[in-house]
Amino acid sequence: MIDQTLLKIATNLVNFCKNNQEEEALNTLYADHAVSIEPISMPGQDNREVSGLAAIRKKHEWWKNSVETHSSNVEGPFLHGTDRFGVIFEIDATNKQANQRMTMRELAIYTVENGKITREEFFYTMPS
Repeated sequence: MIDQTLLKIATNLVNFCKNNQEEEALNTLYADHAVSIEPISMPGQDNREVSGLAAIRKKHEWWKNSVETHSSNVEGPFLHGTDRFGVIFEIDATNKQANQRMTMRELAIYTVENGKITREEFFYTMPS
C-alpha cells in the first residue's frame, strides 16, 4: 500500500517545481534540519553537502542568481517504500557568468521523516 503522507509530499513538491514555486516548497515541505547533497561541491562551497534549511535556501538563491532558465521539465514523483521518492528534472539554462547555454538532466532522491523532507540527493549527467 502507498504511504499517503509520502504521496502527498512528493506530489506537492513536483507541483511546486512545475509552477516555479520552489520557495513555497522549502517553506512547507522541508524540515529545518534538512540536508542537501550534490555530486560535487558547488562553486563557492567547500563541501558537496549543506545542512539546514537556511543553507538550502542559499543554494536556491545561488542558482537563481547564476543561471537563467529557459525551460524546464519535471517528471515524477517515483515512490520508493514509505520514506523516499525520486524526481527527474530536465533543464535548459544559461550560466550567466560564462554566458554558456547548457542542458542537463538530473535525478533527485528525497527522504521524508515525520511528514517533512529531511534529505535531498542529486545525481546528474554532465551538461551538454
